[in-house]
Amino acid sequence: MFVEAIEAAAGFTRPIHSISRTYGGNQILPGCSTLFFVNEEGYAVTCKHVVEMLASADNINSRYNNFRQDRQKLPRDHKHKKSLLGLELKYGYKPETTIQLKNNFLNCVDQMSGFNWHLHPSYDLAILKFNDYNQLAYTGHAVFIRDDSRVKQGKFLCRLGFPFPEFTNFRYHEQADDIEWTQAGNIHTPRFPLEGMITRHLADAHGVYGIELSTPGLRGQSGGPLFDERGVVYGMQFSTKHMHLGFDIENKEVLIGGKQRHINDYSFLHLGQCIHASAIKAFLKEHGVRYYEED
Repeated sequence: MFVEAIEAAAGFTRPIHSISRTYGGNQILPGCSTLFFVNEEGYAVTCKHVVEMLASADNINSRYNNFRQDRQKLPRDHKHKKSLLGLELKYGYKPETTIQLKNNFLNCVDQMSGFNWHLHPSYDLAILKFNDYNQLAYTGHAVFIRDDSRVKQGKFLCRLGFPFPEFTNFRYHEQADDIEWTQAGNIHTPRFPLEGMITRHLADAHGVYGIELSTPGLRGQSGGPLFDERGVVYGMQFSTKHMHLGFDIENKEVLIGGKQRHINDYSFLHLGQCIHASAIKAFLKEHGVRYYEED
């Protein structure tokens, strides 16, 4: 049903690879998010929380560089442990604190000096503009639905994103106490489509702004397009709602592997939430960004 639409959407949908580590250890944590391009001028849309993550990287990394410099100045004497604890308190570092974060855009443009962004004041929506590139590395662009009245309950749609990070082109450089991208390892993460039926619309005081789906949006699909079997874009995945079903099981005895076990199970329905195409188009229009609608 969505075979040709997925192929078309894959041309303008791209992953953002991220690596991070916390103060509690040197293990690198890989992650993915998604963006999709709306025209041939290097403009893309994604979630506001994705852009906020991207924007935070410089401050996080700069703060840790300052911490390392201050740590190197500490005397290696009997007071070192106490002095280090004081430095950790000064910087607010706990084992779970993110101390390094680095991001990599894949197959978006050949090069860039950076990017600009606009964050929606209310919705989890942002515009990205890639700057000073020579050549685009994506093909095609989103074509949005024109008639909002066709966005109805029961319509099956598909999302595309990168929820399962499989890239391995990174390492921890022990001597430099730094995480870094490398030329070795797998540089790709496979795209992953997921279908769902429209269950409800999301609305606020300003009207309808979103679409709810019967299946969850997976981690890493945030910022990916929502489209129909023709590839026409209806919206953008941004979050998943968890609805308690009330079918709870507590201390139930069941046979597992030939042994009696007591289990607890609390059932939830996980519903994907997408920003409506009308909200995306309005935001693009507000900032003078060219977009396309179906004929």
